[in-house]
Amino acid sequence: MKYLSLIFFMSLLPQYAGKSLRRDGSHPRTFEDIKNEIAGYSDTAKAIIDLAVHGKAQNRSYERLAVFADTVGPRLSGSKNLDAAIQYMFSALQKDGLENVHLEPVKVPHWERGEEFAVMLEPRNHSIAILGLGSSVATPPEGITAEVMVVASFDELHRRAQEAKGKIVVYNQPFVTYGETVRYRSQGAVEAAKVGAVASLIRSIASFSIDSPHTGWQNYQSGVPRIPTACISVEDAEMMSRMALRGTKIVVYLKMGARTYPDSPSFNTVAEIVGNKYPEQIVLVSGHLDSWDVGQGAMDDGGGAFISWEALSLIKDLGLRPKRTLRMVLWTGEEQGGVGAEQYYQLHKENISNFDIVMESDEGTFKPSGLAFTGNAKARDIIKEIMALLLPINVTDVFDNADGTDINYWMRDGVPGASLRDDLSKYFWFHHSQGDTMTVQDPNQMNLCAAVWTVVSYVIADMEEMLPRDSKGALNK
Repeated sequence: MKYLSLIFFMSLLPQYAGKSLRRDGSHPRTFEDIKNEIAGYSDTAKAIIDLAVHGKAQNRSYERLAVFADTVGPRLSGSKNLDAAIQYMFSALQKDGLENVHLEPVKVPHWERGEEFAVMLEPRNHSIAILGLGSSVATPPEGITAEVMVVASFDELHRRAQEAKGKIVVYNQPFVTYGETVRYRSQGAVEAAKVGAVASLIRSIASFSIDSPHTGWQNYQSGVPRIPTACISVEDAEMMSRMALRGTKIVVYLKMGARTYPDSPSFNTVAEIVGNKYPEQIVLVSGHLDSWDVGQGAMDDGGGAFISWEALSLIKDLGLRPKRTLRMVLWTGEEQGGVGAEQYYQLHKENISNFDIVMESDEGTFKPSGLAFTGNAKARDIIKEIMALLLPINVTDVFDNADGTDINYWMRDGVPGASLRDDLSKYFWFHHSQGDTMTVQDPNQMNLCAAVWTVVSYVIADMEEMLPRDSKGALNK
């Protein structure tokens, strides 16, 4: 009898060659199996694209954003405008018929710029457009009048440190990339204070300018005097640099009424489509609802927030319900360093194994080119197959290194992450400036971004298995 059993088992070997049995008797899925599963979403992807780009939902994310931006305006952390924006979205998401719409409490910084202005007194009278930087202290009530010292880099500042005492340091650093150049905004006041400056004025972190200053957050350092700091336009920074190189004495009067208040109560805004098979597992799409206090915050990050809402709306409109829960989070306090996102992470990290992927759109919603992804090689191969479903709109590329202040907490702990890649050629023209308005946005480009965001999030949420990941902190970026 045992020989008959052996013969029977050996007869099965060719059928199962190269495949090991699972405990439940099933076979582990090969990549070919996964490719075939993803290919099966082709018709669904086309339906999403048709609805978003050509159908009844065409221009909807743009039109929704326009009403929101025109109604609420800029939404600085701790402001009444941000409170109004959160209540607006809470009501709108409920009216849209989404599930589990709720607000999760957080504490956010509350800084106000107050009255501010600057005037060049020598060699001529000239009004300087400024925008105080987040967390800056005020000048004394009477303001500051001081000679200017212009530098092009931190290295130059340190070489000329003996000249800086009692002066206003003006940085005229060239724009290289945002990631490299933004350190002058975030650290400029500290470095100037270390050499005895009384204030710092920083050339706006912008790749192009029409005499428009750009604001942003800056950080003081313990043990270093806190001096007032603001950004000025590229044009004024370059003008003062030319004057200084000619040996012209420059004197500036600066007055800033900035104030920092105790942290304010605020909320992350959440809505879902609950999964029909693995509701405890989460595919998270997101953008941030707060903005700076200039312009309308339409580009940064109204677009990302509203294509995330649109993803849920499109899926609902098509009558789809993925296996996993698709969760949208509109973060608060992103501009101050992801404050709301960090508190969300601390609240939910105990369930980290149930987070399939975290997605954030926070670099504009211009013409999309693909998806940036952080995850291991196996997960990346799956994402490439999903992106192939977007061939009808020619958005199929997968780039390295997802980027997003609000999702970095999760990616550091091994959760796969994705961010939208789009045409950034004009993004830093408008970033953190009065120019960030609905005029920057294009409805056709937002349609395409919404289609990409929806196809990717839905397919990942509906696949039978979660994306593969390595152990904590071991993602191959």
